[in-house]
Amino acid sequence: MNKLVIVGTVAFDAIETPFGKTDKILGGAATYIGLATSQFNVDAAIVSVVGGDFPQSYLDLLANKNIDISNLEVVKEGKTFFWSGKYHNDMNTRDTLVTELNVLEHFSPVVPKHYKDAEIVMLGNLHPLVQQSVLDQMHKKPKLSILDTMNFWMDIALKDLLAVIKNVDVITINDEEARQLTGEYALVTAAKKIHAMGPKYVVIKKGEHGALLFHNDNVFYAPALPLEDVFDPTGAGDTFAGGFAGYLAKTGDFSFENMKKAVVYGSTLASFCVQKFGTEQMQQLTSEAVRKRLLQFKELTQFEIILDK
Repeated sequence: MNKLVIVGTVAFDAIETPFGKTDKILGGAATYIGLATSQFNVDAAIVSVVGGDFPQSYLDLLANKNIDISNLEVVKEGKTFFWSGKYHNDMNTRDTLVTELNVLEHFSPVVPKHYKDAEIVMLGNLHPLVQQSVLDQMHKKPKLSILDTMNFWMDIALKDLLAVIKNVDVITINDEEARQLTGEYALVTAAKKIHAMGPKYVVIKKGEHGALLFHNDNVFYAPALPLEDVFDPTGAGDTFAGGFAGYLAKTGDFSFENMKKAVVYGSTLASFCVQKFGTEQMQQLTSEAVRKRLLQFKELTQFEIILDK
C-alpha cells in the first residue's frame, strides 16, 4: 500500500443554497480529500493548520477515519480559516460572502518525517509556493504528484503556479479554470496545452456534467450520476480528487487504464458529497453504499451495440 500525503485547508464553512443555510460547519479542501481517501483504508496524513477555536470533536473525527493528523498544526491563539458562500439557483455558480485567512495566512506546511518518502502527494488548493514547498520536502520524487488549483491563483500568482504545474504528474481543475489557464475554449485543445506545461495526466472536472481524463492522445469521460437532490456542491471537487488519489494509493497502479477507474471512484464519492450540507454525508458514508453506487455507475455507462458492417 502506498503512503499518501494530503496538503490543504482544514476550515470552517458557512453555506447558503436554495435548500437552506448553515452556521459554521467543518470544511476545507484537505478535509474533503481526507474523508474521501478514508474509504480506501490507505496510509494517509493531512498536513494543515487550524486555530484554537477548532473543536476537538472534528480532530477526533479525522483521527477516527485512520487519517494521520500528527502534522495538523493547532495554533492555540489563532482562528481557523473561514469561508462563507451563497449558491445561485442553478447550483453551479456562487458568491463568496466572507473569506478570513486567519492562521492560514502564515501557514508553512511541514511534512511528517515518516511521510517524506510517500509515494503519492495530493496538493490541495493552496498558494502555489506552499504547494511547491511540500514537494521540496520529499526525500525523493513521489511516484505520483497530484495538484488541484483554482482561478484565484491564476489571477494573482500565475508565474508561481506554472512553476509548480511543471513539477507534477496530474492536475485536476474545472472546465472554466482550464480555459482561463490556456486561453482555449475547446477542452481537448486546452488539455494539450496543459500537457505541454508538464503534467502527464490532465483531469478536467465539469461538475454535474462529469469529468474528462487526458493522457497524450487518450481521452476518457465519466459522467456525473444523475441525482434527484443536490443540496450543496461545496467540496465536491475536493471529494472527487480524494477519491481519485485514494483509489490510486490503494492499487498502486498509475496506468491510464487504472486512472480511468480512479476517475469513476472520484465521481462516485462526489455524488454522495453533494447530497447533504458540507461534509455530513462523507462523515457517515459506508463502503456498502459506495459499492451500490458504483454498480449504478456501471449500469449507467455500460452498453452493448452491434455495428453494421
